Amino acid sequence: MKTLTIKLTAPLQSYGNEATFERRTTNTFPTKSAVIGMVAAALGYRRTDRRILALNDLNFAVRIDQAGRGLTDYQTVEWKQDTRKITYRDYIQDAVFVVALGSDDDSLMDEIKVALKHPKFQLFLGRRANAPAGVLRLHEFSETSPVAALQQLSWQAAPWYQRKSRSSSLEIMADAQLIGDKPSAMVKDRVQSFDQRNRRYGFRAIARTAVALNRLNTQSEMDTAHDVIKSLGEE
Repeated sequence: MKTLTIKLTAPLQSYGNEATFERRTTNTFPTKSAVIGMVAAALGYRRTDRRILALNDLNFAVRIDQAGRGLTDYQTVEWKQDTRKITYRDYIQDAVFVVALGSDDDSLMDEIKVALKHPKFQLFLGRRANAPAGVLRLHEFSETSPVAALQQLSWQAAPWYQRKSRSSSLEIMADAQLIGDKPSAMVKDRVQSFDQRNRRYGFRAIARTAVALNRLNTQSEMDTAHDVIKSLGEE
């Protein structure tokens, strides 16, 4: 199995769950449907493209490297003439997540890797206003499952967060079959339709595990340096 890890960080992220017009909440970590949507956008799939459904078969895991803080945005929306509604939108501030996608189809994983570096459509982290904080940082693992990859990849939190954190481990959520334990929860983030007129999601079983921080190498100063010109030239 080939696995690709993707570092997701931005000033604001939001990963919707059950919501109403008046209140749009967020999960505390990226949903599989949100990541599939980002991959589909990178590949140039439109919302009604049936090829999106095949992306549900990707093996999926996510690690919380830097827990963010909640933010609620208050809005007044004029949804038709002279009719206004008060709405609330929830976001996660200053979080860092690492998502791992895996498949036995190496050519598909290679295509996804190229697409994420050269996306056909704009990428965003849950909502259109939530642009990633720069070029996505990707790592490729051969013959490695998504969970195993997240148990190897160095801690991706910001240096200031690493210094102040008192955590001894990082939590990992994954497709239940990747961990082998009984599912810890059922989450409604299996894509059935991204059509804006008929969005639908099915249920997916997940399980949880953790990786001890003493097993991971912290980021070096070289890893955290930001070279804008180099980033623009990456292939």
